Amino acid sequence: MLLYRLFLLIYRFGIGLSAVGNDKAKKWIEGRKDWRRKYADLLPAGQKRIWIHCASLGEYEQAKPLIALLKAQYSDYNVVLTFFSPSGFEAYRKSDFVDYVFYLPLDSKSAARDFIGIVRPSLVLFVKYEFWYYYLSTLKSSGVPVLLVAAAFRGSQPFFKWYGGFFRNVLNCFTHIHVQDEASAELLRQVGISDNVSVTGDTRYDRVGTIAETVHPIPIVDKFKGDGNILIAGSTWPDDENALQHCVSLLPDNWKMIIAPHEVDAGHVRQVLDLFGGDAVLFSELEKGSESGNAKVLIIDNIGMLSRLYAYGTIAYVGGGFQKGGIHNVLEPAVFGLPVVIGPVYEKFVEAVRLVSLGAVIPIGDAAQAVPVVSGLISNEQLRLDIKKTLTAFMRENLGASKRVISQILMSHYI
Repeated sequence: MLLYRLFLLIYRFGIGLSAVGNDKAKKWIEGRKDWRRKYADLLPAGQKRIWIHCASLGEYEQAKPLIALLKAQYSDYNVVLTFFSPSGFEAYRKSDFVDYVFYLPLDSKSAARDFIGIVRPSLVLFVKYEFWYYYLSTLKSSGVPVLLVAAAFRGSQPFFKWYGGFFRNVLNCFTHIHVQDEASAELLRQVGISDNVSVTGDTRYDRVGTIAETVHPIPIVDKFKGDGNILIAGSTWPDDENALQHCVSLLPDNWKMIIAPHEVDAGHVRQVLDLFGGDAVLFSELEKGSESGNAKVLIIDNIGMLSRLYAYGTIAYVGGGFQKGGIHNVLEPAVFGLPVVIGPVYEKFVEAVRLVSLGAVIPIGDAAQAVPVVSGLISNEQLRLDIKKTLTAFMRENLGASKRVISQILMSHYI
């Protein structure tokens, strides 16, 4: 407990220092100022509420199919959505899909007591990650059912170490834990957590399935693509962009590249544009009426379009695999049957490990390896067709996690 308190103090101090020159850290702090008064003013008395917490953008994508089913089943409840990160909050602060969108205050005994007292949830869902001790222990002591959904565990996590008693106590605060796979359930069994665990799968499959069925065209991208093929690179970081820069020269005449960086602030967009030089054009410039000319690379300088972009792809590259946190969402391109190239850090993502084993996702170890891998996929149409067939079957087999979670909620009569 002492170490946890120390961690929170260090985290708060570090965010404060970062806010001096970091816009994201500044938003993290500014968004939480005077939260008690703001939240209390926004939430009227007498409402029935379900609280759903997501760390950031990716977890919210996992939550969306659950939210849709919860709203259909419990139409008289309001949904309060919280984010820990500014990227999630800023992207969805004006969402009409939920009733309220808040920052989650940094964990503390008083913050947990006051936040839960203001929101007064009847049911709480934490999505995949985020194990905040004071929030979870306060919910448990208050008798509010709290579920962890779409969770994935690895043996390297502190829950499963000899020193992990505190962390296991945090897990024991959950009323029910929904895990993505049997391996996660087995890890929990090994530490004495089994009676309240269900293997229900990953709700992201349901989310990307819905996206694929309802995708809307993007006229500017239609025009840029023409009759050719597209290598779609999503959620890229600088190391990914360097790898992709190696690949531009090998693109045949009827191939182009679209890059959607993870960060779209002006500084990073300029870096990407400079990296690709005269080969690149910005999406925002085409929106203003500019012509793409001979550009081989389209840089997406906005947020919220990526999942639809994959519909235009022939091959995908998913970024983040050269970062400590690992790759971003490989299911978004996989649902369209695209072979996916990623960096080397992917082991903590269940779906990526499974797709690598099936040969549908191809990891590279460094930027130079991108060239032969991408070149091989471009030249081998039969391989791409075989991968599409594999992915179609894989996605079909993994749908339905959201309905399984909702069924457990209904059977348990939490609310």
